Amino acid sequence: MNTRVDLAAGVGLADRPRKSRWPARMDFAQSASGLLLGLFMWGHMFFVSSILISKDFMWTITKLFEGYFFFGRSYPGIVSVIVAGVLLLVVLHAFLAMRKFPANYRQWRTFAAHRAMLGHGDTTLWWIQAITGFMLFFLASVHLYQMLMHPGLIGPYESADRVWTGRWWPLYLVMLFAVELHGGIGLYRLAVKWGWLQGDDPAQGRRRLQFAKWALTAFFLVLGLVTLAAYMKIGYEHRAMAGQPYVPTWQQAPK
Repeated sequence: MNTRVDLAAGVGLADRPRKSRWPARMDFAQSASGLLLGLFMWGHMFFVSSILISKDFMWTITKLFEGYFFFGRSYPGIVSVIVAGVLLLVVLHAFLAMRKFPANYRQWRTFAAHRAMLGHGDTTLWWIQAITGFMLFFLASVHLYQMLMHPGLIGPYESADRVWTGRWWPLYLVMLFAVELHGGIGLYRLAVKWGWLQGDDPAQGRRRLQFAKWALTAFFLVLGLVTLAAYMKIGYEHRAMAGQPYVPTWQQAPK
């Protein structure tokens, strides 16, 4: 009798489907990779905007990443290693995010009808994030490949020549809006999803997060536009000598 009960229980347990933990692991990996990319985006914007202080300061930041002040000379390959890591992180994040996208036209129509019916702000933000993420998969890949293959062409004149003479500014302009919208929305949704900085009142906390998200997005968009304009101005003024690297003031020969 006991044997039959045990066998029946064993068969029942064997027939019960076991839940996989992989969806949760992939969701966590998507959140972690998105957080790292968002923080990198903000840091990168501050580094690039160093041109607003001075050409010498931007040159110093560039050479710092090339190991100039640690090894006594520049190793642009260090920048290539960093860029390669960021590029792999972008590919990983895109792969994990695509599993949540509608897979065909019917699913897109269902989602569009669902979004229109609800009129929910966060659903619209996800829609914007999906569109900008699709754009960035191509725009950011082109930019990162350029940096990966030519890490030594970063500097006050080198970057400005690429922006103006190389005519990269249209791509950078579109990418600026895409990356700031995508990153800002992504970090906001991460905070809501994992309950960060919401306080005791979730509704009030979400309103604070929304305000912070739009404030940060506006700040980085203005900073990015001013920075891009500065590179365009320097590139325009340097167009006759495009390709000539920048020499910091303290290394220039006396006139």
